[in-house]
Amino acid sequence: MPTAPTTSASTPPKEGFWGRVNPFARKKWVNKRIDPLKDQLNELDDVNAKNSRDIKDVDGRAQAGIRTAQSAADAANQAALAADGRAHAAGTVAQGAAGHVDQLNTTVAGLDQYTETSEVEVAFRGGQPILSVASRKKLDDLATSVVGHQGYILDMEAHSPAAGSAGIQSSQRLAEAVKRYLVTEHQIPVYRLHSVALGNSQAVSTGQDVSKPSHASVVYIRLMENSLAAQGTASPHGVASSAGAERP
Repeated sequence: MPTAPTTSASTPPKEGFWGRVNPFARKKWVNKRIDPLKDQLNELDDVNAKNSRDIKDVDGRAQAGIRTAQSAADAANQAALAADGRAHAAGTVAQGAAGHVDQLNTTVAGLDQYTETSEVEVAFRGGQPILSVASRKKLDDLATSVVGHQGYILDMEAHSPAAGSAGIQSSQRLAEAVKRYLVTEHQIPVYRLHSVALGNSQAVSTGQDVSKPSHASVVYIRLMENSLAAQGTASPHGVASSAGAERP
C-alpha cells in the first residue's frame, strides 16, 4: 500500500502522489518560520518601550533638576535684591545720621555765637539814676522789638564821668536803673540782661571814640542775638511752661 510522502521542517510540503498538500500543514510550516521573527520583534518592542521609559524618566529628572535650579536661582536673586534694599536703606539711615550729626555740631557751635543787631544809648542827667521821658521811650521801643524773640541778650555798658571807684559805683547805679525798668515795666527776664560798670573808662561800644575816657553818664545797650535764633531755632527758654505763658 503506497504511503504519503514526508516533508522535512526546512522545506515546504510539495504536491505528490496524493495531490495538493494540506493547507494546514503549509500554515504550520509558515508559522514555524515566522514565530522566531515575532519573538525577536516583540523583544525589540520591549527594548524600545524600556528605552522610551528610560528616556522619559531621565528627561523628567532633568526637567525637575532644571526647575529646582531655577527656583534656587530665583530665591538667590530675591535674597540679593532684598540685601541690596537693606544696604540702600542702611546707607540712607547712615546719611541721615551724618546729617543729624552735622546739624548737631552746627547747633553746638552756634550756642555761644551772638551777633549785635542794634544799639541804644540811654543818657542820664547829672549822673543821677533817673530815666528821662526820652530814655524811657528808647527802652520801650527796645523791649517791643524783642517781644516773641528767642536766643537774645541785652548787653549793657554803663559809664560815668567820675574817676575811680566812685565812677564805677555811679555807673553801676545807672545800669541797675535800666535793668529795673526793663524787668518791671516789660517783664524782660533777668537772665537776658548783662551789664558791666566801667566808670569813666573808655567806651568800647560801636561808633564810640575809644581813645578818650567817657565824660558822660550813659548806658549803651546792645541787642545781641544768637546765631540759632536767626535760623528759627527756638531757645529752650522759649517753651511755655505749664504754669504760665511764654517768657520774652
